[in-house]
Amino acid sequence: MATQRKPSVRKTSPSAAAGPVLVTRKAHFNAAHRLHNPAKSDAWNTETFGPCNNPRWHGHNYVVEVTVAAPVDPVTGYVMDLRNLCALMEKKIVAPCDHRNLNEEVEFLQGVNPSSENLVIAFWRQLEPELGDTLYAIKLYETERNFVEYRGPRGNL
Repeated sequence: MATQRKPSVRKTSPSAAAGPVLVTRKAHFNAAHRLHNPAKSDAWNTETFGPCNNPRWHGHNYVVEVTVAAPVDPVTGYVMDLRNLCALMEKKIVAPCDHRNLNEEVEFLQGVNPSSENLVIAFWRQLEPELGDTLYAIKLYETERNFVEYRGPRGNL
């Protein structure tokens, strides 16, 4: 009589000892802004920010990448369900910023000179309450060649 084999149970995830895995979601939005420091003279602003100080604004097709890091959940095989990360990015970053004037129309940017550096810090502050310690980095492309990356106040280095 032949012995029956038990079906093998396939794990959805390797051991949790494998350490954190980084997962990134990309989104885009279009927005206008002006780099300007009202505490400085018009001449200083023009010299410092050049065409980015145009009083009639200028725009960018921004690309934002949000990276989370955590161990893989042994049940789902996910670090995070990307549908949830996508929805959070849409709610907290894309919807408020898309086709807006960043200087005048985005509540969480009021009083912020919207350089790419300041934007990634503001975006971090929008997402961190929801993502906590899993939020690893935010990268913002102002153009294909110009981007900034922020890894939070702890630096994640």
